[in-house]
Amino acid sequence: MIVRPVQVTDLPALLALGRLAGRGLTTLPVNEERLSHRVRWAQRTFAEQVERADADYLFVLEDDDLQVVGVSAMTGAVGLREPWYNYRVGLTVNSSPDLGISRHIPTLFLNNEMTGQSELCSLFLRPDQRWGSNGRLLSLGRLLLVAEFAHLFGEKLIAELRGSADEKGCSPFWDSVGRHFFKMDFSHADHLSGLGNKSFIAELMPRQPLYTCLLTERARAVIGKPHPNSEPALKILTAEGFSHQGYIDIFDAGPVIEAPVPGIRTVRESQHLQLTIGTPDDQAPIWLIHNRRLENCRITAAPARLTGGNSLLVDRLTAKRLQLQPGDSVRAVPLPGRQQQGAGEPWLATKLISLAGKPANSSSFQTSPRDSLPHLRR
Repeated sequence: MIVRPVQVTDLPALLALGRLAGRGLTTLPVNEERLSHRVRWAQRTFAEQVERADADYLFVLEDDDLQVVGVSAMTGAVGLREPWYNYRVGLTVNSSPDLGISRHIPTLFLNNEMTGQSELCSLFLRPDQRWGSNGRLLSLGRLLLVAEFAHLFGEKLIAELRGSADEKGCSPFWDSVGRHFFKMDFSHADHLSGLGNKSFIAELMPRQPLYTCLLTERARAVIGKPHPNSEPALKILTAEGFSHQGYIDIFDAGPVIEAPVPGIRTVRESQHLQLTIGTPDDQAPIWLIHNRRLENCRITAAPARLTGGNSLLVDRLTAKRLQLQPGDSVRAVPLPGRQQQGAGEPWLATKLISLAGKPANSSSFQTSPRDSLPHLRR
């Protein structure tokens, strides 16, 4: 498997992934014209022909038979062209000394404080490929690009995790807050936002702080909480250094997590090494390996061994996947020890829904139909 930049010839495969994902993945529309525009824009992005505010790094996961089986993306910066809104969960303190009453009230403040940061988004892996290190490669491999070309990204990476919404697109937080101001259902508002049409948020969203005590009990219960099916993804990103600092999505109240780029494990621990070709032994750990290129980027996950201090020993197939020769330089990082066991994706311990529906034996409130591996928002 390799992760590489999207190409125009991938369009039929992307349309197929979009159909498999269902209506929920709004950033992968089953619309040839719109998707073709995004692919061509991504090509311009990898060629450094667009400004950071407009950058869209769209990757595909390709197997050795040249079949595209997954997709992931990063934006260069959010909010520089159109406002990018979140709520920040804060506290309002009211007191009356005469009555001896003091109230500490959790309060939601509308803000644009994530403006200029880069976002992980558009992650989807075909269900039959959710095994081995495929999901980690698709999700974490792009972080090696951030490490290699840090000047193209913000000081922080952010990711929106899904909050609670049922299979019909109903969200308890939206029902208590958003629908009163937007007069549309959650699915429609989420769809418009995912397509990049965010002006309606600025036009209709109230600027005043919202006291959570005025919301329904069900709405308060989901503030900042990922759905249980999203918790494994949260653990993966938390292990990379991401944390929740009180920001939530304005639609479903799912957590927005963030990490300073230098503090992300894959970025911090990756190193430049010289490629050598041989036969790693059966106990060789799995490494994420990047060929240090942008427009012709190739990233793979493979058994490898450090040799001689600054050399990384890989087999010939791995070098071929990376389009490299012995002596070429790579950026590489081993997967964490607990992810070296070959037991499959850690976030697949619970059955994932496809973007078209929910799993059997699921509760009434599931991750929204837009969710995908590993349950990042867009």
